[in-house]
Amino acid sequence: MSLTRRTLALALAVAPLATTQAAAQALAPADKALVDRAVAYLEGLTEAKARFVQTDARGARSSGTVFIKRPGKARFAYDPPSGLLVVSDGGNVAVQDSRLKTFDRYPLQSTPLSLFLARNIRLDRGVTVTRVSRMQGGFAITARDGSRKTAGQITLTFTDAPLALAGWTVVDAQGRSTRVQLQGLQRASGLGGDLFVLKNPYRARA
Repeated sequence: MSLTRRTLALALAVAPLATTQAAAQALAPADKALVDRAVAYLEGLTEAKARFVQTDARGARSSGTVFIKRPGKARFAYDPPSGLLVVSDGGNVAVQDSRLKTFDRYPLQSTPLSLFLARNIRLDRGVTVTRVSRMQGGFAITARDGSRKTAGQITLTFTDAPLALAGWTVVDAQGRSTRVQLQGLQRASGLGGDLFVLKNPYRARA
């Protein structure tokens, strides 16, 4: 897989994050209130689907459809001609590239997806919130793994009225950021379990 295509696939879900040296500080009451509000919303978002647009550090864009079934499960189906499919089954994240005929698997807990796919989202335990910022129509929360098993940070962006997850930004090991914007996020129900299963189609051919 080329560096560009690898970045497109893995920065969304599994790329190693750049180490941050930001010191953890106690949140102001107003910031903590926003974090608590975001956590309550995410924990209530048990099933959802949306279109997404992903932009890498070079400005290259790709799009697709995402399905989320908390806890732990997500499916990112990229539009042609990408050939990429990223699936979290609750324990591992699998990345398939049908164009290059490659298949890779990573532990969910070593990816930034684990920060908001967890059954109980605790941004006050195990995860360190380094910044809460406000913007027109919404706010953003930047967090990193407090144990540093996953070095670096992810920024979750929310709209304010109505409250909804608008996307996230991940920084890779070289300091490059990849942004994912969600479009038309809506709650769903009855998402089939087969959506979140991805087996290696190339193993039998090896």
